[in-house]
Amino acid sequence: MIEIKALVLAGGRGTRLRPITHTSAKQLVPIANKPILFYGLEAIRSAGIVDVGIVVGETAAEIEAAVGDGAEFGLRVTYLPQDAPRGLAHAVAIAEDFMGRESFVMYLGDNLIMGGITSFVNEFQKTKPNAQILLARVPNPSEFGVAELAGGHVVRLEEKPEHPRTDLALVGVYMFDETVFEAVRSITPSRRDELEITDAIQHMIDTKRTVRAHEVSGWWKDTGKLEDILEANRMVLETLEGENHGLVDAASRIDGSVVIEDGAVIEGSVLRGPLIIGRGSRIERSYIGPFTSIYHDVVIHNSEVEHSIVLENSRIVNLGQRMERSLVGKDVEIVKSGTMPRAYRFMVGDASRIEVP
Repeated sequence: MIEIKALVLAGGRGTRLRPITHTSAKQLVPIANKPILFYGLEAIRSAGIVDVGIVVGETAAEIEAAVGDGAEFGLRVTYLPQDAPRGLAHAVAIAEDFMGRESFVMYLGDNLIMGGITSFVNEFQKTKPNAQILLARVPNPSEFGVAELAGGHVVRLEEKPEHPRTDLALVGVYMFDETVFEAVRSITPSRRDELEITDAIQHMIDTKRTVRAHEVSGWWKDTGKLEDILEANRMVLETLEGENHGLVDAASRIDGSVVIEDGAVIEGSVLRGPLIIGRGSRIERSYIGPFTSIYHDVVIHNSEVEHSIVLENSRIVNLGQRMERSLVGKDVEIVKSGTMPRAYRFMVGDASRIEVP
């Protein structure tokens, strides 16, 4: 078996998730109360990989505080600073010294792949191509890098083509041997002024390197947009088995698969799973509906929440209508005022969106 390392990309500004990502790394937004990045690190370790380089940018301190030295995941982590988001191929370039002459898997830290990457890594170790890309069939290929295949080999790649030739999108997990570094040095920035990994892989194809494809067998989500985060949250919650480590009073009712973490308190409420209530959270005289993740130390009082994610230390109090399909950031307070005259009052950050009836 050939030795494999991992390169995890956890830089980037997460502009499509603002305002959440003004103050938080997009890779640490929780899905079913676990940061997205952690799913990738666990998948890497499950594939038998131990040495991991994590590319970090503006949110480096937050990523390092969450992951540490990697021991919690059974990994040895090295942090690789990137001065600005200059493209995926640039991230490969700055990892050359860390990788040495060893092959590696590159994993985008905001991707979620149910079923992990073990079969993908095993296939690379068995067939030993110069590169291997993970693909998924998507209904909107023009939003992704798109691959054309012939006999299991990749013959052409296009980055977000206006008229895609196939519906096979690059998932955001790649495997390379050391020849990728020569390819990265040979390309020039794209019209986005970034070094595109699709250009580097196309250079490998053009110079007769072997580039193979592996299609995702389960589901995959690029969690860069709100609707994708909520959908990934739904999918993960559907896999959880209910368990209660908190306090639930006799006036409350639990239906379906519900996870209640340590220190959570449920009073006079209805919880209808699948959902998860984080440690130290308090749910009082409320309804929490399916596909909802309530993170740590949240208070929900006399309100209804469904198909949403609420981050830590937030309060939702006395809402007059059900809140659904929402992502609520950290330390947020959403309350219904009882004073007259009745009016909406907001303090809203940059790039926010609010819908009212």
